[in-house]
Amino acid sequence: MNERSTRVRALAQEGAEATLADRRHLHANPELSFEEHETVAYVERRLTESGIPHRRVAGTGLIAEISGAAGPTIALRADMDALPIQEANEVAYRSRTDGVMHACGHDVHTASLLGAARILQQSRKQLRGTVRLLFQPGEEKLPGGATLMIRDGALVSPTPAAIFGQHVHPPLAAGSVGFRSGIYMASTDELYLTVRGRGGHGAMPHQSVDPIVITAQVITALQQLVSRETDPTLPVVLTFGRVESEGGATNVIPNAVHLEGTLRTLDEDWRKELHLRLRRTAEGIAAALGGTAELRIEHGYPFLKNDEALTLWARDRARELLGEERVVDLPIRMTGEDFAFYSHHLPACFYRLGVNGPPHGGSPVHTDTFDIDEACLETGSGLLAWLALQRLG
Repeated sequence: MNERSTRVRALAQEGAEATLADRRHLHANPELSFEEHETVAYVERRLTESGIPHRRVAGTGLIAEISGAAGPTIALRADMDALPIQEANEVAYRSRTDGVMHACGHDVHTASLLGAARILQQSRKQLRGTVRLLFQPGEEKLPGGATLMIRDGALVSPTPAAIFGQHVHPPLAAGSVGFRSGIYMASTDELYLTVRGRGGHGAMPHQSVDPIVITAQVITALQQLVSRETDPTLPVVLTFGRVESEGGATNVIPNAVHLEGTLRTLDEDWRKELHLRLRRTAEGIAAALGGTAELRIEHGYPFLKNDEALTLWARDRARELLGEERVVDLPIRMTGEDFAFYSHHLPACFYRLGVNGPPHGGSPVHTDTFDIDEACLETGSGLLAWLALQRLG
């Protein structure tokens, strides 16, 4: 551990109380995707208090910059939106908004970036360049706030040389972080399929075209696109999470069945091909059995790729700051993240922040009992600042 890393750790520790206050305020006042009006106003106030210039973009997003001497620009990103979940935790900072909760840790991401901003503002004389802070709305909802941030100039004038982002990870202990180089997370598409037949009496199926029977065969056939038509070395997930008929009863055949699902893969060419085959297979089977099928695909996020060289560099810098034993390698994930859009524009590194520890931190994200060991905030703010300082040192 050198003098510079010691200083960053000290600044993160000095700012820990403010970062904790930020996290608890944000957790208690969550807002849904693209509705982060109070959240972004709070972030604005905190940046203004630190003397950091900023501007509104993407409706409820912010771009702020901290500049030192002439040099390149790098970007640090945090998302700010919450989920439509009723919190079950009985804690002082419990959500005050019915049915809305920071169950994916975006309050941690935002508080950590605010903490990093304070460290960088105090250290700006050491910067040979500019750190661009991206406080982003709407990660949890298509089209993804990243697309709007990019539309509104987050990656131009000038284009950053690199971008870093972090995400809470309950399996990892607080104080630890995880990295993976190359392709890391999957593309995510939403599927909306309607199978139509002709309803009738359940005791006289020959007088109807049963959309439920057709749907059963369609689901099986579509799964074979994964198990029999996809290269076994290429990860693909096809899941239908909702199947609902239009009416129907124990003795009534309905007119139609509606399905909702997700398609995820790590290859953009095969993703496009699967879109075609899903539609062709569903329509063909339905037609062969006397019905029809209509498939609507909501194109989601692309796969997320971590730049090899940048990620290896960041992992080494994390070891310098945190110690060898606190930095781990991660497996591929089939979850999705709109940080992926940034990764298709410039060198990117998206890593995981450990949050597990007593008495909180063990519940998975997207659950009503998700919480963190708040000791992770010091790591989250310190590492973001450290990466920026090292990249522009």
